[in-house]
Amino acid sequence: MGILSGNPKDEPLHSGEVFYLWSHLFATKETLVTLEILANHTGDHDLKTFINDLKDNCVKQEEQQVETLLKETGVRLPPAPPERPNVELQDIPAGARFNDPEIASLLGKEISASLVLASTVMGLSIREDIGQMYGEFHTQKSEYGVKLLKMMKEKGWIVPPPLMNK
Repeated sequence: MGILSGNPKDEPLHSGEVFYLWSHLFATKETLVTLEILANHTGDHDLKTFINDLKDNCVKQEEQQVETLLKETGVRLPPAPPERPNVELQDIPAGARFNDPEIASLLGKEISASLVLASTVMGLSIREDIGQMYGEFHTQKSEYGVKLLKMMKEKGWIVPPPLMNK
């Protein structure tokens, strides 16, 4: 038996895994704050519900899982930005406020970037547990991406590229 056989949780992390786990945790902590800010800016009930669901049932779970893994392996954790207070939409000046289609587009970009990251980590991991964890992250983010796309279509927030009609 070699060093990389047996229980994956007993295997050491390689430098790429450490880098991506640490970087992902740092970005996830920033994303949680960003989602708080975007929830303050939205006036659309469905979009606010989506943001809070994404934050509570997806991004926070990723944060907890990756943080636990890094703690178990003795890797120093990245700093977290401070939480933002809840504010009322009318307290944000109109010129400083994101509008709902912009928020939805930003969320789409965040979800797309998360899918690329999850695929990257799945591909470089030699520990099966990490690859599987990021596979689960990928699946969950894909589901949120589909929900967001449907919402954006229903609300007329999609700005499509030129469409080919034959």
